[in-house]
Amino acid sequence: MQAEIITIGDELLIGQVIDTNSAYIAKQLNKIGISVYQITSVQDDRQHILKALKDAEEHVDIVIITGGLGPTKDDITKKTIAEYFNDHLIHDAAVLKNIKALWRQYNRQKLLQVNKDQALVPSKAVVLMNALGTAPGMWMERSQKTFISLPGVPYEMQALVSEQVIPKLKVKYHRPFILHKTLLVYGLGESTLANRIASWEDALPGHIKLAYLPNLGKMRLRLSAKGFEVDKVKEEVEIQIQKLMPLIKKEFFGFENEEGNEEAVIAKQLTNIGKSLAIAESCTGGKLAQLFTSIAGASQYLKGGVVTYATQSKIDVLGVPEALINTYSVVSAEVAEAMAKNVLRLYKSDYAIATTGNAGPTKGDSNVQIGTVFIAIATKDKVYSKSYNFGNHRAKVIGKAVSKALEMLQKEIFKN
Repeated sequence: MQAEIITIGDELLIGQVIDTNSAYIAKQLNKIGISVYQITSVQDDRQHILKALKDAEEHVDIVIITGGLGPTKDDITKKTIAEYFNDHLIHDAAVLKNIKALWRQYNRQKLLQVNKDQALVPSKAVVLMNALGTAPGMWMERSQKTFISLPGVPYEMQALVSEQVIPKLKVKYHRPFILHKTLLVYGLGESTLANRIASWEDALPGHIKLAYLPNLGKMRLRLSAKGFEVDKVKEEVEIQIQKLMPLIKKEFFGFENEEGNEEAVIAKQLTNIGKSLAIAESCTGGKLAQLFTSIAGASQYLKGGVVTYATQSKIDVLGVPEALINTYSVVSAEVAEAMAKNVLRLYKSDYAIATTGNAGPTKGDSNVQIGTVFIAIATKDKVYSKSYNFGNHRAKVIGKAVSKALEMLQKEIFKN
């Protein structure tokens, strides 16, 4: 069972908008056993869209289209889909009623004809009512193939996928079970890791695939398997993991959770043990805090955080002694530990993490080598820090510092 995702919009092709819709849809499809064969982005162009639809229909069972359903002249998806199906557009009374209700509730401007025309849908389509917006989703079928058109606005698309598209697909298609198991490995480069596990990888059964997913400061190894016997698929993957473990025992950090990130693992553990976290950042510029606050329910465990980027703010906000900075430098173990201890005290939290470093390209208030980062962790009983050098590329230094901070924090909270 395979699907293709087609995203429509010039803004995607000029880099003005990042396509997050495809990632979301692919993940949801994969969860129910539908593999994504291809993701295609096309212009707001009739011929380009028609060709993409034709190509997709030849290769997959399900075609999901996002974008181009707005009220302006450049939004041509509906008309083009109707043409592809030799169909015509009709006004759907229920959709128009929904548009008018949304307009009364959220919009003080006059409802124009172009807004009313968003109630136009192909006569052969099953309407997927969009409770969050004026552009409805549309479901069409031909020759055992399913075509689903969705609005490009991410939160509207996501609601339609989770509440209507996925349930309908689950009913319509008999699907295999797809299992992905991802192992987190720290401290090994891709080539070194591949060389170490080469004999194990060569012996993998043909229906179990391995992927290397390198990231700043870590490596993810993803095992993927597919089959209609759920227990058998799980058992076969587990057997391979047990064979792999002796080869990566020292560097293995854990399994990636379904959310796909360490911060979600940390968040879950903090919630489970009823503990709280505070964050003090300098060189990472708030990126750690942003990762945690992007997770729903973060207020249960995250007390707060500060970005004390300038040297003076470390003194004024966190109370780091000026003499300590003058003696050891603002980028030092002593300052990192003072930041962690003081933010722990400030927010009355159980754990605190702090970062200070020199990401470059210039040395700033510290004379330490560019790429130097100190990361400290504090609890009510102790404080400690570690120093790293992450190279001389600014984005790389910051990204590696964030990854290493999450690694250190995860190790600390899982001691409980």
